[in-house]
Amino acid sequence: LQLVESGGGLVQPGGSLRLSCAVSGFTLDFYAIGWFRQAPGKEREGVSCISSSGGSTNYADSVKGRFTISRDLAKNTVYLQMNSLKPEDTAVYYCLADSVEPYGSSCSDQEYEYEYWGQGTQVTVSS
Repeated sequence: LQLVESGGGLVQPGGSLRLSCAVSGFTLDFYAIGWFRQAPGKEREGVSCISSSGGSTNYADSVKGRFTISRDLAKNTVYLQMNSLKPEDTAVYYCLADSVEPYGSSCSDQEYEYEYWGQGTQVTVSS
């Protein structure tokens, strides 16, 4: 099982980025996917997640209304669209996979629930 993040980079405050998490070795119908981030000197925190059915999503309060998680089953890829970016969004972003019941209706914001990790992609918001 492999998760590969991409799409990070340097963006000015107020700008947008779309992160991608390409998964291989499993299908998204059997896994919830979460995005977590870790800023320098801070603990890792949950940003967003999507259930194995794709029908349920959750967001941290700090990103609600600005970030949108989605997935493309045909491409076996999960996306995190990030708009109105702020300097405090600067972090390494990771996608994680949690083995759950197929077509499940929930996802966890707890890191310990997830079994598989990507390598991370750096997002820097700065003028």
